[in-house]
Amino acid sequence: DKAADLPRVVSTGSVATIGLDLLSMDDSGHSCVAVSMDGSALAAREEAAASAKAAAPSGDWESAARVYEYGSAANPELPKIPVVVHPAALHERGPTRVVPFDLSGVLGGDGPCTSPNLLASYVRILVGEAISTEARATSQAYYVIRGSGATTSEHGRVAWSTGDLFVVPKTDGPLAHACDGAEAHGGAALYWIHDQPLLDYLGVAPSVSRFNAALFTRTRLLETVEEIRHGPGHEHVNRLGVLLGNAATEKTTKTLTHVMWSLLNSIGPRTVQKPHRHNSVALDLAVSAPWPPGKVYTLMGRELDAHGNIIDPIRCDWADGSVFVTPPGWWHSHHNESDSTAWVLPIQDAGLYTHQRTLDIRFADDEVELHRQGRIRGTAFNITNKQYTEIVRLHKEKLEQQEDDCPNFDYGL
Repeated sequence: DKAADLPRVVSTGSVATIGLDLLSMDDSGHSCVAVSMDGSALAAREEAAASAKAAAPSGDWESAARVYEYGSAANPELPKIPVVVHPAALHERGPTRVVPFDLSGVLGGDGPCTSPNLLASYVRILVGEAISTEARATSQAYYVIRGSGATTSEHGRVAWSTGDLFVVPKTDGPLAHACDGAEAHGGAALYWIHDQPLLDYLGVAPSVSRFNAALFTRTRLLETVEEIRHGPGHEHVNRLGVLLGNAATEKTTKTLTHVMWSLLNSIGPRTVQKPHRHNSVALDLAVSAPWPPGKVYTLMGRELDAHGNIIDPIRCDWADGSVFVTPPGWWHSHHNESDSTAWVLPIQDAGLYTHQRTLDIRFADDEVELHRQGRIRGTAFNITNKQYTEIVRLHKEKLEQQEDDCPNFDYGL
């Protein structure tokens, strides 16, 4: 049956209209089911947490302690990250408003979220109108999908237009966004992402600014891509893009902020970008998907075959101005079957993962070659033999010192 071999399709048409019904992974991770966004799951978790707190007598520390058998609890069952589209239709019509991409009814959490650490939203602003946004976050990013205007906050005033991206650090008050023009749909559209879900989970509020506000203009981004395209060694590459950084992360993670990561990635005509994977969740904005629909898409799946192809992939068709979610650890490849260049802007919490040395980005060709050699690696993080030898030496010295300081001490066991 040839139809059984085709990847399943997740397209804007199948999820658009327009309630917040989603397509989510079932337990196998390979098929899609409808999920209601009624908030009942989140309400149930909040009620359970409140009941547990009320049941514990004041001052009784032991009542909160839990002990689990390792094999059954080391990998707890958590809600799966869904493959789902936030359609462009949500920012193309209607009044001035914020449209959150809220998956907390699926993922759980302490408030609205699109991934466990980030919340993505569209901000629609009619021409001549204004709106304020506010988040208890260390990092906020705004990409201008369409239109022109300005944003004012405690960090100053920044003018923006289509294709620009700006970031702000900890902000105590609101950001006021005003639209003065739009090339279509009667208003501007911003793609807004921040890390308040991460702070909600940690139970903290930001206390210091970790980076300076920054603006990336469309002109600068495209000029940089062209410089790279015509540089030596890039004549035939099929992965051409620019990573966005900040002066504050220049000597460390080289990421958009200390938490967030972004790449403006182009996929040339009639090109396939082979599978890769990483541990962060990608919230991908299809900046430009050439006409006709269905010519540009992403395939996603959990496993590769021996040739580096994704097994049983899910297909997500691109549409201009739509956002789709790529789950953590999933292999994904980008396909452009049109005659024009396609562009995608993923924004992830990979600044945090890079800092923790846990991003673990891998490319299919590398993994296939290792497989042919009969090798399986635990991480893609590079460490030289010299570094490894030094780590072993220091560890040995520390153990010997501890033995001298505390002979025959059993540490209470």
